[in-house]
Amino acid sequence: MILQPMTKTEYSDANLYFRERFGSKVYKAAISIDVTCPNRDGTKGLGGCVFCSLGGSGEFSAKGEDVFEQIDNAIEKLSAKVPPETRYIAYFQSFTNTYCDVSYLEEKILKAFSHEKICAVSIATRPDCLPDDMIAMLARMNGIKPVMVELGLQTIHENTAEWFNRCYRTDEYDEAVRKLKAAKIEVITHLIFGLKDETREMMLQSVKHVVDMGSDGIKFTCLYILSGTKLEDEWRRGQIKILSRDEYFDIVDDALKLLPAEMIVHRLTGDGPKSILLEPSWTKDKRSVVNYINGRFRKRSVIVR
Repeated sequence: MILQPMTKTEYSDANLYFRERFGSKVYKAAISIDVTCPNRDGTKGLGGCVFCSLGGSGEFSAKGEDVFEQIDNAIEKLSAKVPPETRYIAYFQSFTNTYCDVSYLEEKILKAFSHEKICAVSIATRPDCLPDDMIAMLARMNGIKPVMVELGLQTIHENTAEWFNRCYRTDEYDEAVRKLKAAKIEVITHLIFGLKDETREMMLQSVKHVVDMGSDGIKFTCLYILSGTKLEDEWRRGQIKILSRDEYFDIVDDALKLLPAEMIVHRLTGDGPKSILLEPSWTKDKRSVVNYINGRFRKRSVIVR
């Protein structure tokens, strides 16, 4: 039996933040558009990041021919479980969503904005795919409804990034954050704990760097082994150590203590698609993980900026 600490570590919870900001419960409607990544198509590399699935992490995206239909289908899936006043963030999730013509993404964002249930959009991308004209467009869109940009940093350590085929430098992340912040666009940074050969100290150094750069929000996840990825081969050869639930959340606990109160935590851990998830097996029981999180950590609301 794992004994929970007497004092729970607090964190600024995204659900509470969005409820205060938008006046209702908010869910994400994951959608997919016709983009790829520069480390997949040969521009910077081939094959993508070693842990990324063939779907570019878009397995949870709703089906549909266009953005509007995908939003409708995502809402329909939740309609029996949520109150009618629920609002949604259109989450452009799979692959690199600014790796395209500015006009193409602008059209898709405006289409999402036209849906009455959409209160904001969130754009998942890479720091090296944010030229000035793209940021200027996102700033214009941000004047219509809130726009958030999610950057897949994962680590600040260049040797680790080279191993998983990230194909951009950490200082490119730094420059992208500075430009997005100057344009008054909210930044959310993704980090992975448990990457090959990284110590707890290295993982926490990544957290500290994200804090120092002024990211508005942060997402944590453990390293997943997904079927069909390059990482699966290393795992099957015994070259990858998978964090246990307690090991992972011990690191999360330390990470949360480094965050300023105003930094919003958008995710404490992720959900790998069960159909292709090989490890960590403890993540497959979502209810158990949620109960563990609720027993160990305490959510804190944040005054909307």
